[in-house]
Amino acid sequence: MIRTVSELRSRLTETRAAAGTPRVAFISTIGALHDGHIDLVHHAREIADIVVVSIFVNPLRFRTADERTAYPRTPEADEELLTSLGVDIVFAPDEAELLPRGFDTTKVTAGDLGLRYEGRTRPFYFDGLLTVEAKLLNIVRPDVAVYGLRDRQRVFLVERMVRDLFVDVEIATVDTVREDDGLPISTRVGMLEDRDRAAAAKLPAALDAAASNADRGVDACIAAAQSSLMGEPRIRLEYLSVVDPATFLPVDEGHAGRALALIAASVAGHRFIDNAEIVLN
Repeated sequence: MIRTVSELRSRLTETRAAAGTPRVAFISTIGALHDGHIDLVHHAREIADIVVVSIFVNPLRFRTADERTAYPRTPEADEELLTSLGVDIVFAPDEAELLPRGFDTTKVTAGDLGLRYEGRTRPFYFDGLLTVEAKLLNIVRPDVAVYGLRDRQRVFLVERMVRDLFVDVEIATVDTVREDDGLPISTRVGMLEDRDRAAAAKLPAALDAAASNADRGVDACIAAAQSSLMGEPRIRLEYLSVVDPATFLPVDEGHAGRALALIAASVAGHRFIDNAEIVLN
């Protein structure tokens, strides 16, 4: 575990020099690693010579200090897992290292899109995410950064930030890893009781219903997804939308071609997000 920026830069310089001209892949995480992260590491290993993983529970992503404190931390298990996967460097700074002035730091803003979907209930979230992501990319300076597609809005905004700020890094993505019941693997899934998990599994099923009705237009997609959720009182739907993957804005009824169906809901006090690619006719 490397804790400081200076030590990380020194180690990367040494590692790059020893390996000639290696390709470096980077994965940023907030810890509590699971099978989805394992897939990211495997993909990074396939496309690069050196794999760097960061673990940082970013305080800018949380609404309150209590939410940040409640986030599960498993540093020993995370380190053991990453070692077993052959990760070359693990960067685990404390808050004072990456945010020496705390919340009073230069920030990257997600703009209007940062206030839609996930940003509607957490308007601070994407600005905080992009700010730390920009710091990490500047520190590591990888050739490629690897992200999972479970959070499509995050991927879209990181890609836009990289493009807008002329950050010299390639963005690679990995498909969502799912449980047998269709739920994306996440820390929150393991916290659910059986009946709540059965309810949460209706969220990916709703996306399947949307995809099955894509040939009938966007309104039919959304109606089918909503219908599949009816009668389940444990689900508190936050948003359900179909967006253009090129703009991440809602499509109109006349849209044809690729689109993304997005869903977010709370079950037993835990928030879940998911998405699916669909083709509208």
